[in-house]
Amino acid sequence: MATLTVPAGVPPVAEDCEQLRKAFTGWGTNEKLIIDILAHRDAAQRRAIRAAYAETYGEELLRALNDEIHGKFERAVIQWTLDPAERDAVLASEEAKKWHAGGRALVEIACTRTPAQLWAAKQAYHDRFKRSLEEDVAAHVTGDFRKLLVPLVSAYRYDGPEVNTSLAHSEAKILQAKIHDKAYGDEEIIRILTTRSKAQLLATFNSYNDQFSHPINKDLKEDPKDEYLATLRAIIRCFTCPDRYFEKIIRLAIGSIGTDENSLTRIITTRAEVDLKLIKEAYQKRNSVPLEKAVSKDTTRDYEDMLLALLGAEY
Repeated sequence: MATLTVPAGVPPVAEDCEQLRKAFTGWGTNEKLIIDILAHRDAAQRRAIRAAYAETYGEELLRALNDEIHGKFERAVIQWTLDPAERDAVLASEEAKKWHAGGRALVEIACTRTPAQLWAAKQAYHDRFKRSLEEDVAAHVTGDFRKLLVPLVSAYRYDGPEVNTSLAHSEAKILQAKIHDKAYGDEEIIRILTTRSKAQLLATFNSYNDQFSHPINKDLKEDPKDEYLATLRAIIRCFTCPDRYFEKIIRLAIGSIGTDENSLTRIITTRAEVDLKLIKEAYQKRNSVPLEKAVSKDTTRDYEDMLLALLGAEY
């Protein structure tokens, strides 16, 4: 499901470090060499490169990259080079501290990572920012969004396959009653969405569909412009069909006037080692255009090359 391509014969870490050092020296930066190395190494290999680079040259690789490259290309390379948990911590911090109602990074991190991955991201948040993620979300997010997002990022859900069908049936009724009354910020809706396991939630959403003859998200479109309702729908879609959720984020990022590079970069760098192949397939099915072609049309130069490399395309 991943699109990351790693060569069969990966050079020794010391050689990768030496080549990266060469990319930073001389007249101008060798951006192609940076992409050829970093965009074709998995998380463990990138972690080893960072450690060896710091030990060999007495400088953090991320700092060297920051000094040599800039703009959206820099953001893509830095995000990709970070350890996945550290990357999630950085993305969560950025969104929490500059919160706006249409933000989706916190929802994605809380709902598409495993419980262990979310826990690792929160540990990385502690280490990097000397605060908890929950503390920053509570400090910067307001109103019903805060009531929803603080417990969402606090969750440590059970990750097993077991399902209580009678509970799914009863909680589907609770959700429908609260939604019918337009009590979208009710503590019962928040409790169910932020505490139940993924398997239990899927059973509840299926029961909702069976009992009321339409999906729960249809009832959450009462006001399509209401960002709180859009956030509830995003949470549900992240659990039920993450590939289609991410496809939509990418489609909106490159399909409107002016590219949303931050969203495009976030999805490609966080999913390239996970399920970006499925997202590509969903994009092709929805838009009748390969995602690589759409990205190439909407981006340029080194930034384009970096994204295409992570998408598994030749550039």
